[in-house]
Amino acid sequence: MDMVLTPSGLRFLGRTFPCTIGRGGLSSRKREGDGATPRGCHGLVGMLYRPDRLARPADWAVPIGPPDLWSDDVTDPDYNLMVRAPHPYSHEILRRADPLYDLVILTDWNWPSAVRGRGSAIFIHQWRRPGYPTEGCIGLRRDHLHWIAPRITFGTRLIVT
Repeated sequence: MDMVLTPSGLRFLGRTFPCTIGRGGLSSRKREGDGATPRGCHGLVGMLYRPDRLARPADWAVPIGPPDLWSDDVTDPDYNLMVRAPHPYSHEILRRADPLYDLVILTDWNWPSAVRGRGSAIFIHQWRRPGYPTEGCIGLRRDHLHWIAPRITFGTRLIVT
């Protein structure tokens, strides 16, 4: 039931899906802003989706609303947590104009007790296009992400070696 990042893609339930990773490659020493995808065994702890663009992909998926943000500011007391607008610290908007975050699978990277500067928000989300790197997340083709999402179960992990 684990997702395993391999040189040929993301392997899950006997299938291998092409994917993109961070512009900084893979790292065992992830830092905020380095663009790297962290190595390790990461739990999948949540799923967010745009209810105005798609049906709920799983019973436990949480809708993204216009005020929903993710803090990426190491000086923010809510660093690496979902926050709401207005928010005075640096953050990422979750309800984007483009489709990248229409469906987001949350990992437990540096969460829930974040170490400041160790990096925030490693998501599994839709890619921009094949081969285009992320900021550290795992990017998948839209149809592949939508196939994977409802098949995730309690205990599914993302393994990045």
